[in-house]
Amino acid sequence: MKLSDLASTIFETADQLGVEHMAVGAIAAATYGIPRATKDVDLLVSIDPAKGITQLMQGLETWIKFDGQAQFDTITWGRRHVGTSRKAPPYKVELFEMFDDPFVHSEFSRKVRKFVPLLSREIWLPTAEDVIVQKLRWGRPKDLEDARDVTAVQGAETLDTGYIEHWCGEHGTSARWTALLDSLPPL
Repeated sequence: MKLSDLASTIFETADQLGVEHMAVGAIAAATYGIPRATKDVDLLVSIDPAKGITQLMQGLETWIKFDGQAQFDTITWGRRHVGTSRKAPPYKVELFEMFDDPFVHSEFSRKVRKFVPLLSREIWLPTAEDVIVQKLRWGRPKDLEDARDVTAVQGAETLDTGYIEHWCGEHGTSARWTALLDSLPPL
């Protein structure tokens, strides 16, 4: 099984079940920036009791085995459910629950439906600005590279930098944003 096939199955299942969701992580960054190798699919998912993360996990049982216990993201302290594809090679699937965080709510409310070449289909994604803010917030080396790539490909002049600067100020990541902008070659 290819990662793109698994990802398409996940997004199709979420759409069919009516579960509000959007891709985050490498798929979102690759859509706006420069694709890189990844072995996981990350989604931010509504926890609506009627149509939420539990229903999505049940709908994906044929393809993914989820751990019995939710884990906590060490940066935001949101809950996530981690699973592994049942077919080889093993791919990781992380479903992040919506939680009470002003940025996460803003990001989710601004999601857009976009065509993703990697998957040859439309899916729900955060905006380019939200991908940058989230990647700067996570701050791992690959996340900072993704944020830089999205900024470079989209062009800083086309982005809502006021929005990015606001959330960087809230998250204490303004220095990361400044360093990213300083690292871009002049046009």
